[in-house]
Amino acid sequence: MKEYKTVTLRRGKEESLDRFHPWVFSGAVARQDDGIEEGDVVNVVASDGRHIGVGHYQIGSIAVRILDFADRTIDGAFYHERLSEAFTLRTTLGLLRDDNNAFRLVHGEGDFLPGLVVDIYGPTAVVQAHSPGMHYARDIIAHVLVDMPDAGVENVYYKSETTLPYKAQLDPQNDYIIGGYTTDVAVENGLKFHVDWLKGQKTGFFVDQRDNRAFLQRYAAGRRVLNMFCYTGGFSFYALRGGASLVHSVDSSAKAISLTDANVELNFPGDERHKSFIADAFDFLNEIEPGKYDLIVLDPPAFAKHRGAIRNALIGYRRLNARAFEKIASGGILFTFSCSQAVSREQFRLAVFSAAAQSRRRVRILHQLTQPADHPVNIYHPEGEYLKGLILYVE
Repeated sequence: MKEYKTVTLRRGKEESLDRFHPWVFSGAVARQDDGIEEGDVVNVVASDGRHIGVGHYQIGSIAVRILDFADRTIDGAFYHERLSEAFTLRTTLGLLRDDNNAFRLVHGEGDFLPGLVVDIYGPTAVVQAHSPGMHYARDIIAHVLVDMPDAGVENVYYKSETTLPYKAQLDPQNDYIIGGYTTDVAVENGLKFHVDWLKGQKTGFFVDQRDNRAFLQRYAAGRRVLNMFCYTGGFSFYALRGGASLVHSVDSSAKAISLTDANVELNFPGDERHKSFIADAFDFLNEIEPGKYDLIVLDPPAFAKHRGAIRNALIGYRRLNARAFEKIASGGILFTFSCSQAVSREQFRLAVFSAAAQSRRRVRILHQLTQPADHPVNIYHPEGEYLKGLILYVE
């Protein structure tokens, strides 16, 4: 084995790893070598000494995130290989075009780089580490990104202050590792938008809704659209391009509404069909008259960030969707989403079903939605499927 310190599993605890699931839970660990620090690369071995894989060690419920099930060195060559494979997939998906330069390059376990997220916005890559190991590898990753031919990355911004485990006491600083500010405007399917990677949520924009925004554009013609939890207005400017008769954007954050207005102006300057509101979602839905909108988008932030919050999250999804069913016009279309990884597809669908039954409306499912192909799900790690959505026809 390579010269890394070793984590030894309890008897029988290698079964999930033999099925290539990339997580070693702390309860599966029998013992470990002295001196292992958070972020170290370690060997993982079964109770009989058989080598299982190599990964990043950390303190917490997930003790090791497996980087490779082979006996190999984790170095610059490893990151070059994995990032190149990720870039090849995005090229295959046709995401690098004159009218599109925004996409996810690395989606953690889905790209066999657990603990790492990389989003591309034109010449800038925004890197997020979700594990101490990826935090320590950030400089290597940044240099591989700018050295990759055809990727066009000139700037690498590191944004992990809110994503790393606070107990690790890593004190990450959000800053440019390479390059600096050139432009905050990126292009998605021919539409321009400002990206606030300095202070915005996640990496600054939700690229995971790209395909679903395009779906909405197909249904928007002539409709009165309400975009709840609009954040930076992605669904709103797709609705405008789709020919909506009016588009109203709602968010409780004044900063989000400012970004939405800026993005609408960037694509449809002076367009009087759009209006924005700073308001609580439930308050806004309660106060509007029934039938005012015939296309409603519900794309809330995660209601459940961990399993302990599932029950309250499902109550929240049911309440929110019930309000939409009560208010949407007959013949209306509802786009409704959950981005809570802890909530399963079946649980979310049951919450929406319950809301529909409560409203006593006739509802049909037109499409079942998920995350796009640049957010791939490792077949051995089904937890990577987090985005669930439904397009519903309401009579």
